[in-house]
Amino acid sequence: MKTRSLTYACLGTVAALAAALSACGTSGSGQSSGGAPVVGVDYPRSDTDFWNSYIKYSPDFAADHGLELKTTNSQNDVAKLTANVQTFISQGVKGVVMAPQDTAAIAPTLTQLEAKKIPVVTVDTRPDTGKVFMVVRADNRAYGEKACRFLGAKLGGKGKVVMLQGDLASINGRDRTEAFNDCMKANYPGITVFGEATNWDGAIAAQKLQTDLTAHPDIKGVYMQSSFALAGTLQVLKQKGLLVPPSDPKHVFVVSNDGIPEELRNIVAGQIDATVSQPADLYAKYALYYLKAAIDGKTFAPGKTDHDSTIIQVRDGLLEDQLSAPLVTSDGGTYDGVPSLKDDDPSLWGNELR
Repeated sequence: MKTRSLTYACLGTVAALAAALSACGTSGSGQSSGGAPVVGVDYPRSDTDFWNSYIKYSPDFAADHGLELKTTNSQNDVAKLTANVQTFISQGVKGVVMAPQDTAAIAPTLTQLEAKKIPVVTVDTRPDTGKVFMVVRADNRAYGEKACRFLGAKLGGKGKVVMLQGDLASINGRDRTEAFNDCMKANYPGITVFGEATNWDGAIAAQKLQTDLTAHPDIKGVYMQSSFALAGTLQVLKQKGLLVPPSDPKHVFVVSNDGIPEELRNIVAGQIDATVSQPADLYAKYALYYLKAAIDGKTFAPGKTDHDSTIIQVRDGLLEDQLSAPLVTSDGGTYDGVPSLKDDDPSLWGNELR
């Protein structure tokens, strides 16, 4: 995919600035000078390769859907997200895309947007309460299940693994954690899981992994719930003399979540073994697609879509489009019933950016 760079430069004297702003923006009308609906997109963070990829894709798909973007970055802080939404409201946006990392605390903001009849699409996360037009995310329980099945197969149902959890205040962290634990208990009772809460923080993840490996040098598997932990995990394994090819008996099997280019390169290099590819491109595409549909007054119902996903009803009035998120491995094999794509598969968004 080619990405377009949208740059707005409005410079000059005070009088010229006013005219330039009229050409570049909306003056709170919710519509650009060219007639495109203006929408707000809050980026949740820009400190991971996954979210930076999502940020790169968003302007491209906004143009494809005939939308003009106002953007903010809440930096993993729900208070900043709340403030950013107030800015969007003052700008007269017709809709908002957000990815709240604290899925409980966002409820009052959603209530405010609903009262103002501003539709909301959430990406990657699902609010615990509150109304949104559509949730766009992958099946996060399937992430945990796929990671479990992969490690269960590689360890032959016996041994010890570390699960580097995200943030349990997030629906994603809870879904991935619960599914991984449930799968392990049901299918691989001979595997001991050390669950480590990390708050999606790479430094915390690395420290806890190092502590676990020191206390249990026979650990043979690591499940990272996001690529935030990738660099630290590889560094710890290297320090311990465990960053060796899969053919070496000392190899620790590592499965991640995200599908960023670096993960795919690491799979090729034999440093990690698998990832679940979270679709950064499709998150941007369909978040903006559904927001435009909401503005246009369209509605949706549970069922299969025309883009290889399924819309489910999570609760009364809340729909979620669960996009495909395949397991990716070096050989494209099947692991305890879970098929995978080979790391060089051209359908993987991470390969578009490599």
